[in-house]
Amino acid sequence: MDKIKRFIDCYVPTENCNLKCHYCYLTNLEGFTHKTVRIEKDPKFIRKALSQERLGGICMFNFCAGGETLLYRELIDVVKEILEEGHYVMIVTNGTISDRFDEFKNFSEEILSRLFFKFSFHYLEFKRLNLLDTFFNNVEKINKSGASFTVEITPNDELIPYIDEVKKVSMEKLGALPHITVARDESGDIPLLTKLSREDYIKTWSVFNSELFDFKMKIFGEKRKEFCYAGDWSFILNIATGDIKQCYRGFPIQNIYNDYNEPIKRFAVGNCCVEPHCFNGHAFLTFGDVPSLNTPTFFELRNRKPENRREWVVGKMSEFMTTQLKDSNVEYDEKHKKAINMKNNIKIKKTSIKKKVKGLLKNNEK
Repeated sequence: MDKIKRFIDCYVPTENCNLKCHYCYLTNLEGFTHKTVRIEKDPKFIRKALSQERLGGICMFNFCAGGETLLYRELIDVVKEILEEGHYVMIVTNGTISDRFDEFKNFSEEILSRLFFKFSFHYLEFKRLNLLDTFFNNVEKINKSGASFTVEITPNDELIPYIDEVKKVSMEKLGALPHITVARDESGDIPLLTKLSREDYIKTWSVFNSELFDFKMKIFGEKRKEFCYAGDWSFILNIATGDIKQCYRGFPIQNIYNDYNEPIKRFAVGNCCVEPHCFNGHAFLTFGDVPSLNTPTFFELRNRKPENRREWVVGKMSEFMTTQLKDSNVEYDEKHKKAINMKNNIKIKKTSIKKKVKGLLKNNEK
């Protein structure tokens, strides 16, 4: 059975979208820029830069854009190369770009077994744009293809009056309820995006019996202080530029496209996480970036078992999603941990000084 060596969260730098969801974090910040940065590197070059040999083994890749991921057609060729390298791939999508899903049908059965789609079910937008049938038809295409998938809803206050309606259509079309994620406000300490109290928020959305929602709410808002291996066992990759960094607000590590023969550097976050909380811990924590935490597996948070239909996560993907990074990596000894923390703390202090100097300069200019 394949075991995960690294989790690589790939940002696809496009902020185009065919929907206008009011709860979208980009919409809440400054709106879509409609900017698309082209992936200049050839897909085969990217495959070499992300080879099993260079990464140390078989990895899980997650592709997500600032807008709709599959609006960027060239991404499909990149995904295919990474799958043919033997890795596993997840794609985040709103499920409405039908011709893209037709292209995946041309993939071999073997590589489809290592492909997973996270379908975002934007119910109110689909109703407004008459896209409900399109969405469910595309989910069914993937269901029949042999690839794995999950369906999830971003809970939002405006959707509350429609909860019973959503549950009914989901059971009719999917044979199961969608999973529920957590809507966040990207400002400040990244709080919940809702007018409800935390207690009422949990009570309202727990009716979907989603393990994903249960775990996300368990860790949401909780500052992580344990030793974290993000930056070594996982990292963030800009798929267009080749730049990698520890985590979302973590420090830059290197550009892996400059020389694909150069070893990938390791720079773990350690006990120095600068995030208010691990808002995407449903992936980073369940895959095992913090081995001291006892968490469910990623598989448990994504699968459903519909009546009279196949499970959502199947075959090789279901097995791979039950493995964790500690299964294929060695934890640091205390001396190594201390050195990593010291390096991070020095960088944090330098960054803080630079921000203060920049602030003073701005004030002087005024």
